[in-house]
Amino acid sequence: MTISGEKTAAARVRGLTKTYGKGDALVRALDDVTLDLAAGEFTAIMGPSGSGKSTLMHCCAALDTATSGEVFIGDRELGNLKDKELTRLRRDEIGFVFQSFNLVPTLTAQENILLPQSIARRKPEPAWFDTIVDTVGIRDRLGHRPNQLSGGQQQRVAVARALVSRPTIVFADEPTGNLDSQSGAEVLELLRRSADEHGQTIVMVTHDPVAASYTDRVVFLADGRIVDELRDPDRDGVLAVMAHMSAPAKG
Repeated sequence: MTISGEKTAAARVRGLTKTYGKGDALVRALDDVTLDLAAGEFTAIMGPSGSGKSTLMHCCAALDTATSGEVFIGDRELGNLKDKELTRLRRDEIGFVFQSFNLVPTLTAQENILLPQSIARRKPEPAWFDTIVDTVGIRDRLGHRPNQLSGGQQQRVAVARALVSRPTIVFADEPTGNLDSQSGAEVLELLRRSADEHGQTIVMVTHDPVAASYTDRVVFLADGRIVDELRDPDRDGVLAVMAHMSAPAKG
C-alpha cells in the first residue's frame, strides 16, 4: 500500500482500540486509531502521560494485542498470524528499544547486542556492528554485564541491539531517556542515519521536543486518539503544538 504519494507503508493501523477493565472502571487506552507509518521514515509519537503512546507502540510491535482493529506490518495483519509466525516476525523484522532496557543480566554487552542474531543463527555484519558500537560509545564496555553498566550505558546497548540486525522497522520507547545530551544526540543521529542511508523505518515514543526534531514526522496523541501531526518538525514547532494541546478549552 502506498501513502503520501509514492511512499510505501511499513506499518498500518486501522481502527485500533484497546480497553482495560469493565463498566465504570473501563479505561480506553486507544480509541479508534488509524495511522500509516511510511517505510524509511523516522516518526515520533508524542502526547501527555496516559495518552496511549506506549500502548500504540506495543500493539504495532506485536508485543500486545488490541481489543479491536487491525495492525499490518507490510501486508501481513498481525491478528491472522499464528504464534510461530509472530515470533518469527518479531525476531526478523522488528527491533525494539525498551525504556527499561530488557537486557539479559548474565550476558555481556556484546552478547546482548548480538542476541537476536544468535537466536536466528546469523552472523553480524562486522562493519555495521563497529559503526553502531562506536556511535553509541560502548566499545570499552563490550565485555561488561548489565549490572556493571550505568543506566545510560545499558540504554546504549539496547539501542545497538535493536539496530544491529537491520530490521524492517524499529520501535524505540524513550531511547534517549537515560542519556546525557551529547550521547542522546549521537543515538538520535544514528537513528536518523539508519532511516536516511539504510531505509530503516524508525518509530519513537518521546517526551523531548529536541529528540522529536530529528524526525520526519511527529504524531500527537491525547486520550487515546490522534489529535495532530507535524511534518519536518523543529523544536519550536513541537513545543507550539504541545502548548496548544495543554491549553484549557475555552467556553
